[in-house]
Amino acid sequence: MNTARNRLWSWAHAERAALSRDLAGLEDAQWATGSLCGRWSVEEVVAHLTAAASVGPVRWVASVLGARFDFDLHNDRRLAEHRGATPAETLARFRSIQTSTTSTFGPIEAWVGEVVIHGQDIRHPLGIDHDVDVAAATAVARFLAKGDFTVPSKTNIAGLRLEATDGPFASGDGPLVTGTTLALLMAMAGRGAYCRQLTGEGVETLRERCS
Repeated sequence: MNTARNRLWSWAHAERAALSRDLAGLEDAQWATGSLCGRWSVEEVVAHLTAAASVGPVRWVASVLGARFDFDLHNDRRLAEHRGATPAETLARFRSIQTSTTSTFGPIEAWVGEVVIHGQDIRHPLGIDHDVDVAAATAVARFLAKGDFTVPSKTNIAGLRLEATDGPFASGDGPLVTGTTLALLMAMAGRGAYCRQLTGEGVETLRERCS
């Protein structure tokens, strides 16, 4: 791997390790808490992250074909495969892929974003604070601003100017939206709860798009 790839994967590994630490003290009832990721609970999001780091391109294609391109069904099947019989087992399985570099298609920034975004999908409803490395968050934010990969992030920010208050990320032209890099990237990914952490005349437009 080259230096840039190594750095990106090191961020993904660090985020997985941090999430593992944050999850270690949860009560069983907290694992059933609804996440920011639609219909999935905290435990289901963790199982999804394990699946994402365990299924390479060949298995992914086979799974999608088996689900007849129903991506919700595909994700649910892989999630169920990697969910444990108990939350403790689900966490142990997640820990086992902490340093994995397995992924399907797309640039590595997408897989750094996978763990950053889903990590916050878990932490936010549980009230857990976490400081994502600003350089890592900036790489993810820049990737999200470039196109609609797995979320309509570029569409969400069309016609808006985003500026981070804690780092170099800036994108677009139009009504201004400011906030931390993490809050901006979460809103770009459609997590409306993070719009409360943003300021500027463009926030309401972004909030409406997130909803």
